[in-house]
Amino acid sequence: MMWRPWVVAGWLLFAGGWGNGQSVQAPAQEVQKGAPVKEAPVKDAPVTMPVETGSFRPSELVEIVRLDPGIRLDIRYATANNFVGRPVYDEPRAFLQRPAAEALVKAHRWLKAHGYGIVVFDGYRPWRVTKLFWELTPPDKRDYVADPSKGSLHNRGCAVDVSMYDLSTGELVTMPSDYDEMSERAHPDYTGGTEEQRRLRDLLRTAMELHDFKVYRYEWWHFDYKDWRQYRVQDIPFSEIPVSELPLQPGEIPPSNPRL
Repeated sequence: MMWRPWVVAGWLLFAGGWGNGQSVQAPAQEVQKGAPVKEAPVKDAPVTMPVETGSFRPSELVEIVRLDPGIRLDIRYATANNFVGRPVYDEPRAFLQRPAAEALVKAHRWLKAHGYGIVVFDGYRPWRVTKLFWELTPPDKRDYVADPSKGSLHNRGCAVDVSMYDLSTGELVTMPSDYDEMSERAHPDYTGGTEEQRRLRDLLRTAMELHDFKVYRYEWWHFDYKDWRQYRVQDIPFSEIPVSELPLQPGEIPPSNPRL
């Protein structure tokens, strides 16, 4: 994938700022993947992590595949297959707050009755990277980027990017757009594409919304868990998240990050 000028400049900042960087959603733009973006990075006033007051639940981030190894991972931010054009995660892992992860498992098991399983592209991501990509993104393309002064629901461990795979073939299904495509095709109510693509997109949305998630209006793959307000914005890298030892079901084999 061609690097975009404003992304290249930002990576100079990223390389000097944090070695355990995590990803951020793609910026909004009506272009296809790979198309050049001419705007230069936007310099904003300094932004700090939001100071939140009130009562919050204690964080309990869990690794999704430990709850159900049938959920597959396609962590593209740990590869070059993403809008940045290079890896931004050191590890292909995905975490959510435990109630959100358990709800995702229920959605996955509901889909199994229809011949499909969940594929996870991304879950929890640290705040400082939300800030980094906000700084990289021109103002007219920020519909797809969380404002770091407020924090992202990904930062709270309550947003997840997902698609589906076909249980009979193991292959990722085809949706009206690719993951992280920055165009109208990515909208969950887009009326184009094929009838089958729209059916699969809508099936995924049904599964997630039946289990306490809500789709983001610009991205068919992005879903927010209902209780996100009960968790603080966090900035902990993957390597520092405590491992949650979960009991295995009878005959279950410990998962090893299943991937497509």
